[in-house]
Amino acid sequence: MMRRFYSIFITALILCSFAISCRTQGTPTIDKILERGTLLVGTTGDYRPLSYKEPETGRYWGFGIDMAGEMAKELGMRISFVPTSWPTLSADVQQPELFDFAIGGITITEARLETMDMSEGYLCNGKTILCRASEAGKYRSIEDLNKPEVRVMVNPGGLNEKFAREKLTECTLIVYEKNEEIPSKVAAGEADIMITEITEAPWYVRNDSRLAAPLLDSPFTHGQIGVLMQKGREDLMERVNRTIREMKADGRLKKLHEKYGLVYGY
Repeated sequence: MMRRFYSIFITALILCSFAISCRTQGTPTIDKILERGTLLVGTTGDYRPLSYKEPETGRYWGFGIDMAGEMAKELGMRISFVPTSWPTLSADVQQPELFDFAIGGITITEARLETMDMSEGYLCNGKTILCRASEAGKYRSIEDLNKPEVRVMVNPGGLNEKFAREKLTECTLIVYEKNEEIPSKVAAGEADIMITEITEAPWYVRNDSRLAAPLLDSPFTHGQIGVLMQKGREDLMERVNRTIREMKADGRLKKLHEKYGLVYGY
């Protein structure tokens, strides 16, 4: 009897030690967030209407900002936005404690998935252009853009610059630091074309009559936008994806598209 009790005790002790060891070696991301008390979300704040930081007030707004709010609500957490940039996005995401995930106009790509994780898509996108409304008839194809006399402006470090360098090798390429200022530069005649997304272009057209997006219905690429985070945060990714699926199912995602005048693709 004593031998049997001893055997049971040792087995229980081993199982308990194993459980504690697993817990210590891989504390779930959500537990860490709960201990901290705030969900930290990285965002560029330069991409209307997905993520924009008002310079006067510091307030963030946009489609991606609202999505992050829904995810924080799912976790029952406060939310705090952490500035990042397109050139530093990948490095910032992989810093252990800078933020929990990044959101706001981030396209799901194979290159990103090699070193990071991305959620299911919550917004369809594709490369298109902004130009002056008076010249909208000039630009009907990529060939119309790929000429030395056409000045194409892009923000540095993101997929817009990558697309321009790969597809528009003959244009005059201008890399400009502040993405949110490029539409006004085009409108003022300092550049002819902005490479942008179908998610961004309609906002600028609605808010500046000098601008047009003549290729909005025939984008050069097709993709989806999602949440970007470090690999190894499976519990957090599961919650993020659950929120996206629930928003698709109950109509909240479609309503959010309508709020910002975006095309619903689900």
